[in-house]
Amino acid sequence: MLSVEDFVRAQFQLINHFGINKLHASIGSSLGGMCSILSALLYPENVGRVATISSCMAPYPTAIALRYLQRKMIMTDPNWEHGHYYDKDVYPLDGMRIAREIGTLTYRSGPEWLERFGLRRFNDAIQLTPTFEIENYLQYQGLTFAKKYDPNSLLYISKAMDLFNLTEGYDNQTDAFSKIQCPVLVLGAQTDILFPIWQQKQLAEELIKSGNSNVTFFELNSIFGHDTFLLDVNGVSTALKGFLEISALSIEEKTQT
Repeated sequence: MLSVEDFVRAQFQLINHFGINKLHASIGSSLGGMCSILSALLYPENVGRVATISSCMAPYPTAIALRYLQRKMIMTDPNWEHGHYYDKDVYPLDGMRIAREIGTLTYRSGPEWLERFGLRRFNDAIQLTPTFEIENYLQYQGLTFAKKYDPNSLLYISKAMDLFNLTEGYDNQTDAFSKIQCPVLVLGAQTDILFPIWQQKQLAEELIKSGNSNVTFFELNSIFGHDTFLLDVNGVSTALKGFLEISALSIEEKTQT
């Protein structure tokens, strides 16, 4: 199995290969947010500041359950062939399609669905096949994504997210978080159901409890759920810009005193 730690260590091997001694900032969202905060824990001397967006210190049971269902859809597709489909004339298309439909539900929010689709129908026939626009949208997302992403890659990355725990291997949370003393922005969206806003609040609070006086928590009032970091460009960029400018000034002031 692969872990988020494996991802971060591979990234820093590449960074070292390019002769970069210290990152100005490690910024990531979702899985990338896991990587960004973990980078400051594993390489505190090599990371100047962190912005972790729509992420967490560890997943919560509902998120694990949703990703489990996605993996199950792929692995129960007969064409998955236990992962050995590359040299065969088969592909787990149905599994990938349904996995993406489930994923799409987790990435957005009820308020957006209500505003965007409501109860509008695209098909007036009363039958078991899709009737509502929301059904048609999910079907479209599943079909268009199914062949754009490698199923095995999705399985392993998904499982790595489930296994992520920022404090694993430490006696307590303080021991882990005390290593992260660089400026940190923790950013989340109110309507995120995959990484609920309370998880970002929890992360920010634990960092502060562990002695980090440069933690900024920012909550976006967006209807786009987990995909806020992709769709609310103005909100996310404003928060990031402010954080990067203020943290740079703060560090400059410390070096001058």
